[in-house]
Amino acid sequence: MARPAPLIALSNGHSANGTRSAAVDPDRSSYRWIALSTVTLGTLMVFINQSIVLISLPAIFRGINLSPLTPGNTGYLLWMLMGFMVVLAVLVVTLGRVGDMFGRVKIFNLGFAVFSVFSILLAITPLTGSAGAIWLIAMRIGQGVGGAMLFANSSAIITDAFPADQRGLGLGINNVAAVGGSFIGLVLGGLLAPVEWRLVFLISVPVGVLGTLWAYVKLEDRGLRTPAKIDWLGNLTFAAGLILVLVGITYGLLPYGGHTMGWTSPWVMAEIFGGIAILIAFGIIETKVPHPMFRLTLFRIRAFTAGNVASFLASLSRGGLMFMLIIWLQGIWLPLHGYSFEQTPLWAGIYMIPLTVGLLLAGPISGLLADRYGARPFATGGLVLVAITFIALIQLPVNFSYFAFAALIFLNSVGMGMFIAPNQTGIMNSLPASQRGAGAGMAGTFNSSAQVLSIGIFFTLMILGLASTLPSALFHGLTAQGVSPAVATRVSHLPPVGSLFAAFLGYNPMQTLLGPATLSHLPHATAAYLTSHQFFPHLISPAFSDGLTEAFAFAAAVCLLGAFASMLRGGKYHYVEPGTDTQSTTGTSPEGEYDRVPAQEAVAETEPLLVE
Repeated sequence: MARPAPLIALSNGHSANGTRSAAVDPDRSSYRWIALSTVTLGTLMVFINQSIVLISLPAIFRGINLSPLTPGNTGYLLWMLMGFMVVLAVLVVTLGRVGDMFGRVKIFNLGFAVFSVFSILLAITPLTGSAGAIWLIAMRIGQGVGGAMLFANSSAIITDAFPADQRGLGLGINNVAAVGGSFIGLVLGGLLAPVEWRLVFLISVPVGVLGTLWAYVKLEDRGLRTPAKIDWLGNLTFAAGLILVLVGITYGLLPYGGHTMGWTSPWVMAEIFGGIAILIAFGIIETKVPHPMFRLTLFRIRAFTAGNVASFLASLSRGGLMFMLIIWLQGIWLPLHGYSFEQTPLWAGIYMIPLTVGLLLAGPISGLLADRYGARPFATGGLVLVAITFIALIQLPVNFSYFAFAALIFLNSVGMGMFIAPNQTGIMNSLPASQRGAGAGMAGTFNSSAQVLSIGIFFTLMILGLASTLPSALFHGLTAQGVSPAVATRVSHLPPVGSLFAAFLGYNPMQTLLGPATLSHLPHATAAYLTSHQFFPHLISPAFSDGLTEAFAFAAAVCLLGAFASMLRGGKYHYVEPGTDTQSTTGTSPEGEYDRVPAQEAVAETEPLLVE
């Protein structure tokens, strides 16, 4: 079947055949808002569920009668934290390509249904102990599959529904839902988990059912389909390679032998380098097969390449930020200000609200402005602002003034909001209509993979900082309180990751490290002081400050690199289909013609825009 000729909207609001173009008509249908609200509901649900478990883990593990800090159970803890993100990173590009082939709305609708089913299975978990943990991890992976179906096609559906000069607003709202949902999940988890841990999963069910029905009735598949055979070899090698790399990063955080971390483990090295080798083979395969899942030729479009590089680097800085702030608040600041360790998960989410507010304000506004002025000034300036806030956070004392902390994380989120929406708009505007699902999936893969990698890097830098000074501080602090040298030596030589995870989960770190047997042999006043709100925070503060400096310095550096990559994207740019008569000079890529005004600088207001 011949592909229908594209409808081109001219600057006067009429199509090439003389009819009025709905895409730029102010009286056009309100479908774009229906699409945006439906897609944003799915995006919000996915990212709330990505973070809601972080705060709820203590209640979840108590519910299945399993201690997550017992050395043999740490793997369960890591997979509960990372499994959802790994699945999201691996599947978004595949499901985006499948959406191009079979219909983006079909895959999106199926994602709502799959997500709802696995949310129910998580809430009715019948098992306890290790079997219960394995069940939860498996169901979370299934939930991640549904989340990937939703996330992979969300940007493409919005791009199909909005005219090119309004996509920034639509994508801005959707991307704010993605990042903002991560922080909303923290507060929801803190509220629901103490009441009943199953509510953490059950809350998604009515939203998922409503979303499934609403999307089925209201969403229309307005994108161009590109029928093709599934690239099975490409899918398998990509999944295998990326899974190996991300699993290696995950297990690199655990102690190995006499080392504080697992980066010297032969298995970890084999997973990471073996995964990289398979991904290289995948890249070669994609240049040979007739219908590749990963369109490497899209990287010849400068706006697409620069946007993805900038997004990857921004995600490297952002992915581990939430974990560092949670540990900072829960392990040190909140206990020093009178909060019990059990209360800290909820209050950490509340005190991090400024991180959400900045995104809610900056995302839609910057997306709207990017429609008029292009992505580059906002995306580039946003990452520079984020880098400045990371440098400023390093200057804060560990026991900071909350006003200064709130102002800095607010500005950090403003900068990230300035970046995310315009950058995603620039990426989507650069894509041919027939490749929007695959291109959005590729962008999602870079983003999700970078977040997992970021967590590994942030935790590694933090643990290395702790390992250099914490053992000595623990030994001298404990012996000064009358703890025997033998016990103090044992506790001080435990891997620092145990202290970090204890603080992260809202456990009393010293109670966990010393154990009830040791505490019962100490005088009551001594045991009470060692497990108080003051002892551990004061003890860990110098070592934590060193680790935080390393992590935030890394984040500032990659933000500046991301700003440089963003600056290279060129000016305002929209992909134009082959055969379109433009008022600028044009060049040809394997995907069709695209604007090539000098150095891709500002495109004229009368530039023809592609309309589905």
